[in-house]
Amino acid sequence: MDTTVAQLSVYLIATFAAAVVTGVAGFAFGLIAAAVWLHVLTPIQTATLIVVFGLLVQGFSVWKLRHALRWRMLWPFLVGGILGVPLGASILGWARPDQVRMAVGVLLVLYSAYTLARPAVKPISAGGAGADAGVGFLNGVLGGLTGLAGILVTIWCGLRGWPKDEQRAIFQPSAVAIFLMTALWLGLKGEVESGTAWLVLMGLPVLLAGTWVGLKLYGHLDEQGFRKIVLILLLLSGSALVAPALMSFVSLRSQRDVTLSVIARSEATKQSRICRWGYSAVDRNPS
Repeated sequence: MDTTVAQLSVYLIATFAAAVVTGVAGFAFGLIAAAVWLHVLTPIQTATLIVVFGLLVQGFSVWKLRHALRWRMLWPFLVGGILGVPLGASILGWARPDQVRMAVGVLLVLYSAYTLARPAVKPISAGGAGADAGVGFLNGVLGGLTGLAGILVTIWCGLRGWPKDEQRAIFQPSAVAIFLMTALWLGLKGEVESGTAWLVLMGLPVLLAGTWVGLKLYGHLDEQGFRKIVLILLLLSGSALVAPALMSFVSLRSQRDVTLSVIARSEATKQSRICRWGYSAVDRNPS
C-alpha cells in the first residue's frame, strides 16, 4: 500500500486521540477516528479499522472495569443487540444510511443540549429488563444499519441514572457485541482490503497507549464530571452526523441558485435581442 509519512502520522495521531477519548468516556472511537481517517484511508479500510480497533479498545476497557460487570443487568442489552444487528444489516438493502445518520444526529443534539441545559433529570426506573432489551434491540438495529455501536445504550444508561462504572459496564460490552458481529460479517463477505493488517500492526501500540491514558484520566472523574463529558461527546457526535447533510443541502441549493441565475440571464439576453431587432432567429429562417 502507498502511504506517505504524513498520512501515516495523521493516521497514528487520530488513532491515539480517539483511543484517549474512548478510554475516558467509553465510546465515540469510530466517530472521532473516522473524521480524520477518511482523509487518508479508503472507506473500507476505515470501516475495518473501526471494527478491529473498536473491539480492542472496548474489550480492554471492559476488562479494566470487570469488577463493575453485572450480568443480571447486562444480558437484556446483549440479547436485544444480537437480535437487532441482522435486522439493521438487512434494512441496508432499501434504506438510506445517510438519512438515518442525520436523524440520529438530530436526536443526539437535541437530547444532549437539553440535558446539559437542565442538569436535574429524574432517573427512569420503570420498564425493567424488558425496556432494557428493547433499547438493546434498537441499538443493534442502528449498529447494523450505520455502524454506530452503543449510542442508544449510552443514552439509556444515563437516563437510568446508574453510576459511571455501571454505565460503562453496560454500554461498552454492548458495543463489543455489535463490533464482533460486524467483524464476522466483514470477514465472511471478504470486504477487507490488502494493507489493512499492516495498518492494524502500526496503530496497535498507539491505540493501547491512548486507551491507557484515557483510563487513567477516567479514574480522576467524579459522577458529575463523567456525565458532562458523555453529554458533550454526544453533542459533538450528533453535530458531526448532521454537518455533512447540511453542507450537502447548502451546496445543492447554491448550485440550484446559480443554475436559475444563468437561465434568467440567458432569457433576459434573448428577450433583449428580440426587442432590438424586432424578430427572432426563427423568423429569419422560416421552415
